[in-house]
Amino acid sequence: MATKTLLLLSLILFLLLGQSCAEIDHGLALTKSLLFFEAQRSGKLPPGQRVTWRGDSAANDGKDNGVDLSGGYFDAGDNVKFGFPLAYSLTAIAWGVVEFSSRLEAKKELGNALAALRWGTDYLINAHPQPDVLYVEVGDGSSDHDCWQRPEDMSTPRTSYKIDASKPGSDVAAESAAALAAASIAFKGSDPNYSGTLLTHAKQLFEFARNHRGLYQNSVPQAGQFYSSSGDDDEIVWAAAWLHRATGEQTYLDILSSGNNGGVRSMFSWDDKYVGAQLLVTKLLLEGKVPNSGPWAAYKNNVDMFVCSVVQKGSNNVQKSPGGILWFLPWANLQYVTSSMLVVSTYADYLSAAKATLSCPQGSVSPQDLISFATSQVDYILGANPKAMSYMVGFGSNFPVQVHHRGASIVSIKADPKSVGCKEGFDWFHRNSPNPNVLDGALVGGPDANDGYTDSRSNYQQAEPTTASNAALIGVLARLA
Repeated sequence: MATKTLLLLSLILFLLLGQSCAEIDHGLALTKSLLFFEAQRSGKLPPGQRVTWRGDSAANDGKDNGVDLSGGYFDAGDNVKFGFPLAYSLTAIAWGVVEFSSRLEAKKELGNALAALRWGTDYLINAHPQPDVLYVEVGDGSSDHDCWQRPEDMSTPRTSYKIDASKPGSDVAAESAAALAAASIAFKGSDPNYSGTLLTHAKQLFEFARNHRGLYQNSVPQAGQFYSSSGDDDEIVWAAAWLHRATGEQTYLDILSSGNNGGVRSMFSWDDKYVGAQLLVTKLLLEGKVPNSGPWAAYKNNVDMFVCSVVQKGSNNVQKSPGGILWFLPWANLQYVTSSMLVVSTYADYLSAAKATLSCPQGSVSPQDLISFATSQVDYILGANPKAMSYMVGFGSNFPVQVHHRGASIVSIKADPKSVGCKEGFDWFHRNSPNPNVLDGALVGGPDANDGYTDSRSNYQQAEPTTASNAALIGVLARLA
């Protein structure tokens, strides 16, 4: 009874204090979501850097192997560069740009979105110095997690780890191929030469992945402790779908028609790309470029069932919290919400272009129904929830202030250039006070299954941001803004 009373009070508070949809500025959220990537930058910062509390860092990354791996992005609240989730994040950003470039341009954010993408793809190009070599991690997760330091002060080992023909990683190689192929489409109009370079690397990495199969954590065990891959079939079809979209070449369609379509999935994530591949094939089907039969129809049926379950019209719906957010997993749940909303909002436009609707077990769903559902999820994230809290840092008047993030939680090197040692930083970690630097636009892990959230630096399951969470959100916000 007490639980029901508490839930009722929470919902009343939600109705009284929660931001209404009309008050939520999706354009501002889009601007901030892109700022987060500037806070995650590794290397020498560019002249136009807008997140001014950050400084240059990791200038010597890759020198142990004679390559320049100084750029790219730190993965989350730590200072490690993990190639597998990074490649997924870049594919997600690129997908948002490819689908919603006109909307990004209307909000004057296309340039910032392309800059966020290019900071990552430049790094991927450097990480791929030979056709069958790809650097997939810089830094050591275990030693990094034993320290609490600003990126500018790092004193932990910056070992660079690679895959090659003798130590393969077809999952990360194919995901990197997908990222570069998608990015090649994103840059085709503004920088055709760069687009061509990206596509060349994408094709080489795809061949590397197909010719040397094997999970990357078997070659780089250090990465597997943090981002272990569950398989590579999904990355192969995902990359083939993007390479087909970038080139129109039949060879990639042949791979898709004979590949593993994954069946009906329960999520779309850095480790599971099947839903994305299914949706790209569905676009071809809706446009009449492949027949609505055989393997092609199976791709579409699978993504249809996934989307139906997400929007609560399926036979096995995704769980929702009492306040209405989709619930996938306890650790950083919002990353799965944003990735599924990228799928939902993209599918809405595919269906709209084809003048079609989605047939679900519990009724027909229109493109506008999909956009309305995506809006409800985004608005929950941005403050329309039982705690009246925005889970995007710096957005609204009530947001997490003790974000689990080394750089944000320690005084800026610009304010105090004195180096902060490995263990000294924990003095900042344990302070029960707001971070000295606001990590604008960062999406934290988010609330629990009952809409609860504890704003504490030590609560890394809920309070840590990731590039993967933000990457998928860019396209969604562009669509809604």
